[in-house]
Amino acid sequence: MTAALKQVIKNKARQLGFTLAGVTSFNPPPHYSIFESWLGNGMHGAMNYLAEERSLIRRADPQQILPNCKSIIVLALPYTPIQPSPAFRIASYALGDDYHDIIPPRLKLIVEFIEEQVGHPVPNRYYTDTGPILERDLAQRAGLGWIGKNTLLINPKVGSTFFLAEILLGIELEPDEPFVTDHCGTCTRCINACPTECILPNRTIDARRCISYLTIELKEDIPEEIRPLMKDWIFGCDICQQACPWNRFSLPADSAFEPKIPLPVLTDDLLLTSVEFNQRFKKSPIKRAKRRGYLRNLAVAIGNNGNAKDIPVLEQAARDESMVREHAKWAIQKVKGEK
Repeated sequence: MTAALKQVIKNKARQLGFTLAGVTSFNPPPHYSIFESWLGNGMHGAMNYLAEERSLIRRADPQQILPNCKSIIVLALPYTPIQPSPAFRIASYALGDDYHDIIPPRLKLIVEFIEEQVGHPVPNRYYTDTGPILERDLAQRAGLGWIGKNTLLINPKVGSTFFLAEILLGIELEPDEPFVTDHCGTCTRCINACPTECILPNRTIDARRCISYLTIELKEDIPEEIRPLMKDWIFGCDICQQACPWNRFSLPADSAFEPKIPLPVLTDDLLLTSVEFNQRFKKSPIKRAKRRGYLRNLAVAIGNNGNAKDIPVLEQAARDESMVREHAKWAIQKVKGEK
């Protein structure tokens, strides 16, 4: 019964656009000790929520999230394959609608479908990137792929350009076989390509040097010594995925994640008002950076591009709020070649 039920659930997931689906047990994630060590070494930067006691307890044991959890479904939904973007660069996953708005309603539909199949309510929790779980660890154990040297989950048939989502269930489903082989081999393209050298030898990253962290999670000033290394990235980063040969197999994006925001981004974005920013990125993940973070990132990218014609717009931005002002002034000095 559980095998048959598992298959119809996977079929339903595919109907909803999930290209990968696997089931794993409720047992603690196998690499939790690595996560603990990563936190202990301060590699999480300012993401203090990761180190909160309640978060640690729940990440160590899924049954702390759902006490009667008996199985976990792990799913993958493809986003826009990695592609070169003009001018200022934005991570491909962020070009379309915000996955936090798109994926949870689909997970809810799967739960409702499961309840129809079994004929009674099923205890559940579902997440996409927001829950206190080690989702890549669980995804590997559910057979979806291996954790690559760049820390991302990679599937040999579809690469790594997908979002992960999880449904914790209070019913037992037959677990899938874990993905045990490592197909990175001796390849180090992602490590060699990273301009900030944030990828560490043990398949973790130093978030404090990661462009994605710096442009999204960091809410303070970007360290000056790292700014020149960020090149023209203004939200997220695709460099390690661009370098990964497995992404030649990336699937087309789910329609919700096709590019929606106006491209190319222009230097005039540095003058966006709060109202204009909120209107432009209302449905976009970019709103996570907030206006001040987005303008901070853009100022750094303009400085790195070194075009003297951008100085007037930087001078206007240098009259903005303190964080934007500081980075705009840095960019002016960078363009002018001043120390």
